[in-house]
Amino acid sequence: MPGFCNEEFMETIITIIVDNKSMDSLSGEWGLSILVQYAGKRILLDAGASNLFLENLNSLGFDVADIDYAVLSHAHYDHANGMPAFFENNKTAKLYVRDRTAANCYAKKSFFRKYIGIPKKMLKRYSDRIKMVSGDHKLMDGVWLIPHKTDGLESIGLRELMYRKTPGGWIPDDFSHEQSLVLDTDKGLVILNSCSHGGTANIIEEVKATFPDKKVYGLIGGFHLFNKSESEIREAAGRIRATGIEYICTGHCTKDRAFGLLKDELGDMVNQMQVGYRIVI
Repeated sequence: MPGFCNEEFMETIITIIVDNKSMDSLSGEWGLSILVQYAGKRILLDAGASNLFLENLNSLGFDVADIDYAVLSHAHYDHANGMPAFFENNKTAKLYVRDRTAANCYAKKSFFRKYIGIPKKMLKRYSDRIKMVSGDHKLMDGVWLIPHKTDGLESIGLRELMYRKTPGGWIPDDFSHEQSLVLDTDKGLVILNSCSHGGTANIIEEVKATFPDKKVYGLIGGFHLFNKSESEIREAAGRIRATGIEYICTGHCTKDRAFGLLKDELGDMVNQMQVGYRIVI
C-alpha cells in the first residue's frame, strides 16, 4: 500500500471552477475544472473546454499563477482544452498525465469518428511542463494519482462508442489515460475522477484495494450517466451504495436526470456540482 504522511490534517477545500451548471454571476460550459486546496498547496484538476476556467478562477478570488500542481484526469477536450492557457498564465507548475495519454481519442458518430481528445500539439509544445506518470504516483504527501486496475474496460469504450486511433487501427478505448486524484483527509480518502468512464463503483473499489488500511469517504466528479437508462442509473446507485462510501458530489456528464435518480436512490449523501460550489472536508 502506498504510504501517506502522518502529520495532522489541515482543512481540505475543493472548489468547482467549471461545470455545466453555474451559480451567481459565474458562467458554465460543458466541461469540468476543480481546484483543490490541500496542506498549503493548490492543485488544479482539469481546465475545462476553453479559457473560461481563468475567468472563473479570477472571479472566485484565485490566481492561476499560484497553482502548484495541475492534473489531467483523462485525455478529452472538455477537460484539456483550457490547458494551453494554463501553461501561458502559470509558468512553474507541472501537468501530470497518464503515460498512455495521446492525441488519439475519438467518438463514433453515425458513419464517422469525431475527434474528442486533447489539443493535438499540446504534448509536444509543452513537453517541458508535462510529466507522464505510470502506476500509483505520489503527487505530494497525502495526494496520489491512481490508474484504473479493473480488467476489461475496453467493453465500456465499445458500449460508449469511444475509440482510440493507433498505428494498428481503431481500438475501443480502455481508459488507460484516465486517473483518479486521491486525497487523504481526516474523514477518509476522497476520490476525484472527472468523468468516471471506468465506472464509479470500479473506481471506488480500485482505490479501496490500493489503500486497504484506509477508509474511502467520498467520490467527487462526473459519473458519465447522462446517456444511461433509468434502470442502469439505479443499478449504478446500488453499486455505489454497496461500496460503503458516505459522500458524493457529482455533475458535468452525470446531468440533471441522472442526478435526480441518484438523489432518489442515495438521498442526502448526493450533492450537486456547480460553478462556485465549495466543499470543505
